[in-house]
Amino acid sequence: MLNFDYYNPTRISFGEGKISELDKLVPQGAKVLVLFGGNSARKTGTLDEVKQALGQRELVEFAGIEPNPTYETLMRAVEVVKAEKIDFLLAVGGGSVIDGTKFVAAAAVFDGEPWDILLKWGANVTQAMPFGTVLTLPATGSEMNNASVVTRKSLKAKLPFRNDLVYPQFSILDPTKTYTLPERQVANGVVDAFVHITEQYLTYPVNAAVQDRIAEGLLQTLIELGPQVLVNPDDYDIRANLMWVATTALNGTIGSGVPQDWATHMIGHELTALYNMDHARTLAVILPSLLTLTKEAKREKLLQFAHRVWHLEQGSDDEKIDLAITKTRAFFEAMGIGTRLSDYDLGKQDVDVVVAQLEAHGMVALGEHENIDLAMSRDILTLAL
Repeated sequence: MLNFDYYNPTRISFGEGKISELDKLVPQGAKVLVLFGGNSARKTGTLDEVKQALGQRELVEFAGIEPNPTYETLMRAVEVVKAEKIDFLLAVGGGSVIDGTKFVAAAAVFDGEPWDILLKWGANVTQAMPFGTVLTLPATGSEMNNASVVTRKSLKAKLPFRNDLVYPQFSILDPTKTYTLPERQVANGVVDAFVHITEQYLTYPVNAAVQDRIAEGLLQTLIELGPQVLVNPDDYDIRANLMWVATTALNGTIGSGVPQDWATHMIGHELTALYNMDHARTLAVILPSLLTLTKEAKREKLLQFAHRVWHLEQGSDDEKIDLAITKTRAFFEAMGIGTRLSDYDLGKQDVDVVVAQLEAHGMVALGEHENIDLAMSRDILTLAL
């Protein structure tokens, strides 16, 4: 196991009816900016429930944070924070709203051009506003980590940042708030969580038995419950377990002391920035092809994946690895998600465009070995056609 430091200060309040605890979790005298996405928070009654729980606190609303939060929209939120003298932020939504709120928390008190936060991956953040979250869409794990991804439309750039100052103070996870999600978003959430786990698990062995076993259990839970939630969308236990898997997948537990990949995400981010593809669907397209082309470097962990997650015992090692990748692709497709660029009307001409963007953003040495250069990224995208 590699050396590591583990820190996670986020308080989790999990279960039905937990939104009522906002009154205890948000400072009594706070002036709160409630940030959310579209109209679903209003239509489902979640926003009203949040307001009721906040009692007599002064509230300001900021709506319209996109599924891939944009710098342009978030900077308008920063203006509201300053004009209204906001001192606490509350994100009500999924990972995009929470990611956006993290950026607002940092940008509102940043000394300089806020875009530099993204350009320097958050290393220059020295302070941030306090904030909490009410999670309505389990997928990204943003509710319990210090990472965010923001898109700047004018530059067609989607960049991540992380900093310990943007951990949420608390996150409320009520599985019943996921009942009204469209099937597309539910499926996206399952696949997003799955790939978050593989980015930390499918690298090379460092004898991190605890992290590996947790990762494998999480993957098996997604494989088991993912298809079930599409058939039984109102099953509380299924929803609760999927919600907690998505949080645990990226709260730092399974990534501590192990090498991490994230090449699938970096390539996927370019597809989202260029073509507005759903984040999870870019991952479903890239991961099978990436695993196929890196299977020698990932051989030991892919065999472990085949054995422990997919229970493959027959055939040669190469056959087990290939079948594990095939089953992974089939799982994504069983969730109703296409795994080829052609499923999204993208072709060979788009490969050049994506590779050019990777080069422009310095994504030229990706993966746990930093050996996925532009040529290999091109091969991965070509295989994904």
